Amino acid sequence: MNRDEAQTAAPIETGFDTGTGAGRVSALLVRPPDAWLLYVLAHGAGAGMRHPFMEDVARRLAARGVATFRYQFPYMEAGRRRPDPPRILQAAVRAAVAAAREAAPDLPLIAGGKSLGGRMTSSAAAERPLDGVRGIAFLGFPLHPPKQPSVERAAHLDGVGVPMLFLQGTRDDLADLGLIRQVCARLGARATLHVVEGADHSFHVLRRSGRTDAEVLDELADVVARWGRGLAPSAETAAIA
Repeated sequence: MNRDEAQTAAPIETGFDTGTGAGRVSALLVRPPDAWLLYVLAHGAGAGMRHPFMEDVARRLAARGVATFRYQFPYMEAGRRRPDPPRILQAAVRAAVAAAREAAPDLPLIAGGKSLGGRMTSSAAAERPLDGVRGIAFLGFPLHPPKQPSVERAAHLDGVGVPMLFLQGTRDDLADLGLIRQVCARLGARATLHVVEGADHSFHVLRRSGRTDAEVLDELADVVARWGRGLAPSAETAAIA
């Protein structure tokens, strides 16, 4: 039995009202026995919280003592393909953070997510701080549309007052690496950039790279956990004790 299998906790089905008039959305809490941190983890634009990528990330984080609270945006819950307007998505992020805090009040929080989910988390935080959230982790920040390099989508990050972790692949066509480096340099000490060699926006690597997608997922989990320790070192010590 490997480390991931040994530490996997069964997901707890839950949900919450987004407060947007869109009704209740589904959520999944995965809390390992040794949890010391909770990551409020939003999905990307085209796939929901049960996508294999989201499942795999949650399982690997659980193996490192990081609980996850995954949730659906209203459009995904309703089975629609087109994302909700930003105000609806940001309200859902804020409601998810509140629901996660209620589900695990003893755990320190970070938030963020895959692509759109991460960007909407930071957009909400730029509007008004997310209660209890110590940092935001982006699993592929979508800086611009494919083949349209720009930094406009990162303008709001100047208004985010907590540390931010950017996990970015070198083959990501939604985030020119040179531009991401510029954004992180502008943000200064608040930004940590981790570059995943050979990965695309989905963190897939080519066979000729000599690496596997599973190894990349382990890398993502390791980096998130290591960064989280810097935000909540006493919490991990307490969980281990």
